[in-house]
Amino acid sequence: MPFSDPASDVTVQSAPVEAMQVPKNVRHREVLATFLKLGLTSFGGPIAHLGYFHDELVRRRGWVSDRAYAELVALCQFLPGPASSQVGFALGMVRGRGVMGGLLAWIGFTLPSALALLMLVLVAGSLEGAIASGVIHGLKLVAVAVVAQAIWGMATKLCPDLRRICLALLAMLGLAVTEAALMQVGVIGLGALLGMVVCRESSGGSSPRASSHAQAPGGLILPVSRGLARGCLITFFVLLAGLPLMASGSLVDIFYRAGALVFGGGHVVLPLLETSTVETGRIAAETFLTGYGLAQAVPGPLFTFAAWLGAGMAQMTGGSVVVGSTLALVSLFLPGILLLIGVAPLWGRLSARAGARAALAGANAAVVGVLGMALYDPLWTTSVLNRLDVVIALAAFIALTRFSLAPWKLVLGMILIGVVRGMM
Repeated sequence: MPFSDPASDVTVQSAPVEAMQVPKNVRHREVLATFLKLGLTSFGGPIAHLGYFHDELVRRRGWVSDRAYAELVALCQFLPGPASSQVGFALGMVRGRGVMGGLLAWIGFTLPSALALLMLVLVAGSLEGAIASGVIHGLKLVAVAVVAQAIWGMATKLCPDLRRICLALLAMLGLAVTEAALMQVGVIGLGALLGMVVCRESSGGSSPRASSHAQAPGGLILPVSRGLARGCLITFFVLLAGLPLMASGSLVDIFYRAGALVFGGGHVVLPLLETSTVETGRIAAETFLTGYGLAQAVPGPLFTFAAWLGAGMAQMTGGSVVVGSTLALVSLFLPGILLLIGVAPLWGRLSARAGARAALAGANAAVVGVLGMALYDPLWTTSVLNRLDVVIALAAFIALTRFSLAPWKLVLGMILIGVVRGMM
């Protein structure tokens, strides 16, 4: 049965007994340790990260259900900012039962790659050659296998009938027609609209009793009070409107606006950042491109590219590299986190209604289609280059699905394979 969290006016779904008995400080340590491991081992970009999250936090640990996870992915796809990091933040809130859990999840997932890029600012020129290329290529093949495993698991649960299979295929068709960043949002929205028509009988359950509390189907609860949510939304818009007036062109202004206005994930933010940094002379074009390449080679979110840019901009002005890196990093991630917290109570109230549950069923099916197309492009098209790659990717997929090999072990194995291939 649900219960009311005294720290929030949002209904919180009862967790398993063993989880309820775990003290909050222990849960916080678990969240930090779990996401630190993910931050050290999650290679391959935002789509791959969603696969890693599903494997570790849904399939292995059971923090949320498959349905709840798909709803969370759909929500974060609608919001500007880094979707995978927003999903991780929300999962941290669920397990840690509050915003502190989300902050610890973000720190654990972001810190490894941010520190790596900060340290690589001065040594990027030495990270070249066949062995480095082989390692990076091997990690891309890991991403292919991890995403394929996640899609397989989600499709069996979220597309169990012909109607939802057709919605997933329709989403893939829409993304095949155009590569526009907003198309991802569009196909999920279309899936939600069609779901209200074709998924009412399969959305499950009758309408819940009337309540002023937010309870999402599938067990997804983001424990955020309405007061905190309103405060985050106000802060988001105040900073978005106020920074250009008070500190136009500053590092914080540049990165906050980029994080607030970008849809589609890390790759889409690059044109905005290039316009604001390279074209204005704040950083050299070759430094920008080198950092972009390195950001794809390290684990964790691609948005940590901000750490590289902030450090480089500080170097050019004689400022502190650490301060510049930290300000850029926080400013780029902050808008997406503020919006996620701000919409959490509204999302819960909407998803408790029968029509909204049908819409969510359609949106979930569309998410499977979005991930399926992303598996093909860019993951498969940029990672699987020859017949040997096909064999390696297939073997990795079998190791994950048939023998339940931990992804981090697969990462280590692929690094070794990459070294060997680079030496050949």
